[in-house]
Amino acid sequence: MVLFFNPFNNLLCILLGISLTVWFTLLLVFIIVPAIFGVSFGIRQLYMKTLLKVFEWATLRLERGAKEKNHLLYKPYSNAIIAREPTSLEEEIKEIRRSGSNRALDSASEFEMSDIFYFARRGVESIMDDEVTKRFSAEELQSWNLLTRSNYNFQYISLRLTVLWGLGLLIRYGFLLPLRVTLAFTGVGLLVFLTSIVGLLPSGRFKNFLSEKVHLMCYRICVRALTAIITYHDSENKPKNGGICVANHTSPIDVIILASDGCYAMVGQIHGGLMGIIQRAMVKACPHIWFERSEVKDRHLVAKRLSDHAEDKSKLPILIFPEGTCINNTSVMMFKKGSFEIESKVFPVAIKYDPRFGDAFWNSSKYGMVSYLLRMMSSWAIVCSVWYLPPMFREEGEDAVQFANRVKSAIARQGGLVDLLWDGGLKRGKVKDTFKEEQQKLYSKILVGTQEDRSRS
Repeated sequence: MVLFFNPFNNLLCILLGISLTVWFTLLLVFIIVPAIFGVSFGIRQLYMKTLLKVFEWATLRLERGAKEKNHLLYKPYSNAIIAREPTSLEEEIKEIRRSGSNRALDSASEFEMSDIFYFARRGVESIMDDEVTKRFSAEELQSWNLLTRSNYNFQYISLRLTVLWGLGLLIRYGFLLPLRVTLAFTGVGLLVFLTSIVGLLPSGRFKNFLSEKVHLMCYRICVRALTAIITYHDSENKPKNGGICVANHTSPIDVIILASDGCYAMVGQIHGGLMGIIQRAMVKACPHIWFERSEVKDRHLVAKRLSDHAEDKSKLPILIFPEGTCINNTSVMMFKKGSFEIESKVFPVAIKYDPRFGDAFWNSSKYGMVSYLLRMMSSWAIVCSVWYLPPMFREEGEDAVQFANRVKSAIARQGGLVDLLWDGGLKRGKVKDTFKEEQQKLYSKILVGTQEDRSRS
């Protein structure tokens, strides 16, 4: 009782109460209220410009210090190999045969020993610079962003640089992380609570209007929990009701990035725990498409539910990531054909993150969801650009695979990403036998074609 009435303890309680009041007032005025109305005070843009200047200074100091101490700066391994213009298997084997025996392809025998050199060279190139597996690891940076996670070779260079790094560590973990965690819990809590309330209303325009406003407000709060600075381009092409929105996939936060600028119907498997609570609350206010674990493998059932939703012009556009896994923001890999078998309008969207402020890529084989979100919230910021491309339709005589590849190429071109034909499932599995058989068929066609030419002559 003596301790309870101690004036010093009372003073601490008063100061703590004042601090919490000021803290939540600032959150309400500068973050939550602007998120409700979709406005910004420009604080994040000023913060980004300041960071860029600090990074430039830190990089110059790092390079200068490394030269003085004869340290080797880390350079991305991708620069070690000079890229060659892509050529076909037939052209390369033809060139090897000519250089080896000065004979044209049509005068060559069925098989030449020199053909082995092509496959041996391609094998060595793949080992040294594999264009597939390196898409499943973090993107390399040309400059240091004061995060040790982006420069594991960092060594002590100067006192100023070390002090700056320590100050950044204090800001990120002492101020930004608590702020972002508070905002994240606020956004998710409001999403669950408000969507549950909206779900009690009868179906109609008023319910749809409230549902849209609630989703936008909560997602915008979550975007601010990541200090996300997003630039949207070509908004006149934004996805509309009665269609399917497809985008390249880098991170789970891709959903938040897109949903903070427009409402979508989500597609996914039903989960338990906190994720299950969020899903059950969301579906009360908006017709999202959730599947039971046993239904996911039923392709016909999945296609029918997606088709029925897309045909209803009153329902929100479906948001799908056809790659099926996260790629490291340098390329776009094979799109699964399932979502392109539906006779519906497709709205392509390209997402490109700026890795200088924080790596948005989720390496699910290395980090769990909690540790990944902790890395995101302890980064400087999440900066990205989003391009809405004109809607695309399946052309006459075009199958689902060709349509998927055409959409993927459009997204890759707009986002400045590498267009790859490989399946993102290679992140966890081995190369399918069909890929090996395709290479064998290509080579066998060359041999068969050579033999036919000889028989004709």
